[in-house]
Amino acid sequence: MTRIFHSVDAHGSNLVWKKYLNAATTYKADVVLLCGDLTGKAIVPVVKVKENEWFINPFGKEERFYSADKLKERLGVLENQGYYTFETTREEIADLQNNPKKVESLFTKLMMERLEQWLKMVEEKIPKNVKVVVMPGNDDVMEIDTVIKAHEDRIIYPLNKVVYIDDKHPTISCEYVNPTPWETPREAQEHDIMLMLEREFSRVNANERKYLICNFHAPPYNTQLDLAPKLDKKLNVVTRLDGSPEMVHVGSKSVRAFIERHEPKLGLHGHIHEAAADQKIGKTVVVNPGSDYQAGVLRGYVVDLTAEEIKCWRVEG
Repeated sequence: MTRIFHSVDAHGSNLVWKKYLNAATTYKADVVLLCGDLTGKAIVPVVKVKENEWFINPFGKEERFYSADKLKERLGVLENQGYYTFETTREEIADLQNNPKKVESLFTKLMMERLEQWLKMVEEKIPKNVKVVVMPGNDDVMEIDTVIKAHEDRIIYPLNKVVYIDDKHPTISCEYVNPTPWETPREAQEHDIMLMLEREFSRVNANERKYLICNFHAPPYNTQLDLAPKLDKKLNVVTRLDGSPEMVHVGSKSVRAFIERHEPKLGLHGHIHEAAADQKIGKTVVVNPGSDYQAGVLRGYVVDLTAEEIKCWRVEG
């Protein structure tokens, strides 16, 4: 038997990542995967006014600090929620506001620095006999791939190759998703996604395909794994008469069609935070752990694999 721990959508949360590092030991996993949307979504500048005085403005409300310890404590909370922080001046902020390309460059720099710290922690904390797979997702800029690849002596970068979970189960991966309202870095039309998936499938030996695992960030369409709140043209959540959000299927039709056509043994998915679930599509077990990264909660699936069957259960904490 081989045990997998699968988690997704950490979105820059230091606390989620630290919990992830403990998952291998906690769940006695042989393989751990953190696949998709590694990076955070916003920067919080820390403006130094004078000696022992700083302010931040994370949610449109100014917060002032007169103690370096108190400031550090507050920034730790923000970083656990996935935000990036950096010390700056009013003048530099004004310059950044007038130079979007400088903001983009700074954002990329901060994302790469945190990911580098995270991957060094993997090398220090996760036992050497545990396989570690780290994959970007649709929200992640292309530049972060070089950070992951620089650690390939310990961490597996799974794109554009077949990765063997064990001596029986080949795995193929794809980080792209179908179009979203946010126009994230790794989106593609369904036709192009299907071409990507079939290209990866072609890498697998024909006699091994019945044991195939598909690590696709996009969940399959019209399942419990792809339900998200419906949005109007202004990206506001559409609600029902009782005030609850109206839910719609937003997953990939190409991923669904691929699974129905090829019947892999297991599908590992993510992307839709609200849709933590597992189910079957024909013979294939598909799972999405969901994400609650802003609360610092690690969500994952433990999957036990044998040549004959799959057992899985969702965990969080």
